[in-house]
Amino acid sequence: MQKKDIGLATLVVSVGAIVAMVNPRFLSPINLANTANLIGLFGLFSIAEAFVIVTAGIELSIGSVIALLGVIFVDLIASFNVPWPMALAVVMVLSIFIGLLHGWLITRLKLQPFVVTLCGLLIYRGVARFYTKDGTAGFTFGSDFPMLEFLVSGRTAGVPHSVVAFGLVAIVAWFLLHRTVFGRHLFAVGKNVEAARYSGIDTDRVIIQAYVLCAFLTGISAVFFAMYTRSVQPSSHGNFYELYGIAAAVLGGFSLRGGEGSIVGVVLGVILLQILQNLVNLLGIPSSLNFAVMGSVILAGVIADTQFSRYREVRRQQMAMAALQDSEQR
Repeated sequence: MQKKDIGLATLVVSVGAIVAMVNPRFLSPINLANTANLIGLFGLFSIAEAFVIVTAGIELSIGSVIALLGVIFVDLIASFNVPWPMALAVVMVLSIFIGLLHGWLITRLKLQPFVVTLCGLLIYRGVARFYTKDGTAGFTFGSDFPMLEFLVSGRTAGVPHSVVAFGLVAIVAWFLLHRTVFGRHLFAVGKNVEAARYSGIDTDRVIIQAYVLCAFLTGISAVFFAMYTRSVQPSSHGNFYELYGIAAAVLGGFSLRGGEGSIVGVVLGVILLQILQNLVNLLGIPSSLNFAVMGSVILAGVIADTQFSRYREVRRQQMAMAALQDSEQR
């Protein structure tokens, strides 16, 4: 674990202890299970966001993609009686296509990631609303999909399967980012894309792969959310989820300038955000303040990242000066 991760883990434990003291219901089995389920649901697309941020990019269309793919997944099963494995395959293919499209627009047409994904946010939400005629896509009363519901919404030994999926994705993501050549290329592109290109890295391919991976994980998240709610209202489903993912990534040490971050940090960031949101609910504070909490977290994370980077730069310069003076004295 990095120093940032240790500090964040300490903060998570401290905040959890404070919340438990403020309201003992926080430690009730039902509340812990529900909180764990939400950690799993929100954690999937937070890791997805992290893979893009590490390349100095941004993905603002996650919430809209979750709404669109959720609508399609539910409608294929409920309205067209498509077997759920086939519906799942369709959703995953569409998610990969979305990732390829974003990556192509950014690398080939040289568009800014902010512009591409902001347009995606509007387009996918609009398509989802048009597809349902501004209605709700949902399962009919009494619909039963035992295997699908068990795999996505079920629990084993009291542990929600969303947490299991989040844990597995986190392990694979940690290995990809921190133990593979692909991960090193992601960090290199985020640090300095020109230097990475001159060192022989196919930067366009790396960026495209990052957006495809992000969209793929978002597609998985869309299925989990669709089965969690069992109905999808395109006008509100997934609203501001991209901000949640950005907040979790920033808390986890991913710099918005790219080239830095830790998957362990993202996991801890998701847990911290859910604990804070749970505190808001337990204290009876209006749920609308959730957005204020996320905004404050993003701001605090960016300020901390800026100050930490400035401190490291000053420290590096001081060490260089000390080394120069030492060499002159010799």
